[in-house]
Amino acid sequence: MTTPLTEHDVRAELNAWLDNAWDPSIGLAAWRERLVSSGWAMPSWPVRWYGKGLPVWADKTVADEMRTAGVVGPPLGSGMSLAAPTLLEHATDDLNEQLLRPTLTGELRWCQLFSEPGAGSDLAGLTATATLDGDEWVVNGQKVWTTSAGHADMAMLVARTDWSAAKHHGISYFVLPMRQPGVEVRPIVQMNRHASFNEVFLTDARIPVGNLVGTLGDGWRIARTTLAHERTFATLRPPRYATDGPRHPVIVEAEAEAAEHFKTYIWYPQRAGRADLVVDRARARVVHTDPVVRQEIARLVSFALASEWTAARGRAARALGRPPGPEGSLGKLAASEVARRAARVHSLIAGAGALLTAGDDPSDAVIAEVLVSTPAQSIAGGTDEIQRNIIGEKILGLPREPSSDTDRPFRDHA
Repeated sequence: MTTPLTEHDVRAELNAWLDNAWDPSIGLAAWRERLVSSGWAMPSWPVRWYGKGLPVWADKTVADEMRTAGVVGPPLGSGMSLAAPTLLEHATDDLNEQLLRPTLTGELRWCQLFSEPGAGSDLAGLTATATLDGDEWVVNGQKVWTTSAGHADMAMLVARTDWSAAKHHGISYFVLPMRQPGVEVRPIVQMNRHASFNEVFLTDARIPVGNLVGTLGDGWRIARTTLAHERTFATLRPPRYATDGPRHPVIVEAEAEAAEHFKTYIWYPQRAGRADLVVDRARARVVHTDPVVRQEIARLVSFALASEWTAARGRAARALGRPPGPEGSLGKLAASEVARRAARVHSLIAGAGALLTAGDDPSDAVIAEVLVSTPAQSIAGGTDEIQRNIIGEKILGLPREPSSDTDRPFRDHA
């Protein structure tokens, strides 16, 4: 009988490899090539696809150990968190041969072209089209709310390939090269004055025929894989590396990479409501003894803690090898509720001062940004209404929401 692999075993094997392999003087690209070749970048992946075939929990164990040791890991962004897991599950071997390794090394950067002006929550109602022309697909349409489109090399794209099929069945999933004349990216300035998102116009953009992910017409199912990973939110916190000793190239380049990546997400803590600030803000405003304020803070903090425990259960399920499921919708819905409650509590504490965008206290401007950013939490990654539908159907076993357009050709109601 084979002895089960333990976290101690994985840590010991990793550290033995790092003792010989970690060299921060060789530069980030060279280090990532070495890391990917070793299988330690994503140890749960199959050996063929640059992993070690270890259990899913090994990914977090290895990432934690590398972070503790001050060792640079795989690149940040949607390439690793969304594109690579989707490709690994659904793409052909040829497509994975082309894309997985350069995604792991950071050579390829990604964005996600899903939402459209007329098809946000109802993603299956999208009207961007992909038409086969010889050995290429020709894409026309508009996408919106796209993060990192301005510097992405590749995009996860869903487009309509069959107007005669029902709306969920005429969609296909593609990998679109972003750096071509048919792709125009325009930044969107938000009401919190940040410009983290873009609208993308596709005019006769070209996709090689082999960049179809999965089978023709199966894009809705594959897109749900991506969305399930999107709803398992990770903490948007830059990695920290040891600062004592020489500033080696790998560390300098990795910190610059992280700084550039997190520019997009600088306002995301405010989007989440900043529940962590309410106690200190109440004390600073000398309202922490007010019974109403105390009660509302207690309600908020207890709900936020319950939400964190729910998210922890989801992470535990992933560590056991289970794919992302409807529990991600519970976490997403809870995060929206935390944000709304936190905004209300901040307003209660600050009063009209919550509208200040500058003042003697630097945190005043943070609270103002919270109030104009929290609505986004209920929209990003699938609206609250969509999450409730998923929870009702997949967790509670309720019947599907009535729909009159599931069987008709999409062209009849587009």
